[in-house]
Amino acid sequence: MTEPTHTPTGLVRLAKRLAQQLGCSRSMAEQYIEGGLVSVDGKVVELPGARVAPQQTVALAPNASLLDLAPITLLLHKPPGFEAGLGLEAGAAAHGSRSQGAPQAVTLLNAASHMPEDASGIQVLLRHFKQLQCFTPLPTPASGLVVYTQDPRIARKLAEDIETLEQECIVEVAGQIVEGGLQKLCHGLSFNGRPLPPIKVSWQNETRLRFALKGIRPGQIPAMCEAVGLRVLAIRRIRLGRVPLAKVPEGQWRYLHDWEKF
Repeated sequence: MTEPTHTPTGLVRLAKRLAQQLGCSRSMAEQYIEGGLVSVDGKVVELPGARVAPQQTVALAPNASLLDLAPITLLLHKPPGFEAGLGLEAGAAAHGSRSQGAPQAVTLLNAASHMPEDASGIQVLLRHFKQLQCFTPLPTPASGLVVYTQDPRIARKLAEDIETLEQECIVEVAGQIVEGGLQKLCHGLSFNGRPLPPIKVSWQNETRLRFALKGIRPGQIPAMCEAVGLRVLAIRRIRLGRVPLAKVPEGQWRYLHDWEKF
């Protein structure tokens, strides 16, 4: 059964009204609306299904072009306790970082959690929170940078290169490191029965270590620290490849800039 296009009060769907005005398909009209390019009585409306009355003014923004509606990428500062999945967030496959029952980090992405100091200049739209993919899993207890994207090129790169992208993490620890422990963290330890390749590890301060490594496995950093007498209290990822988390507050997000490359 199809949805009626008219209501008893004479209201019609915005997409239908715009399609009639422009002489275009309803699908194209919906893209204009979801792109934030359509206003009703001077106010931008992003929902194609919104109802408008005959006397209301529906207008397309001057010089509006669907070519400008590029897919976007969001950089989230995930707090501890949220699951950052792998692939499409809706129905994502389980992986090593999953905690049973943990809320999905993608639920934190909305207009209210957008970092106010984001310098990208991109207008926040409802469509930016749809069809997001995440190929940068992060253990549920950890915090830090997680990437969500609509861009198939970025999705493909992250899916293919996540094992070779260098990840930088700040690790808060407790305990007394064994003699020569820092050197062992850099090279000389094994994980799951396999020797680890050289890793860049340094002290940030008396209680925090900075790790820069590739192909990280769930549980690897805690196991490495335990091997040298340390106990991990918290892990925060601050960089993926050449893209930093920068000053994004925990629980907020920013857009990936055009010039930023992983």
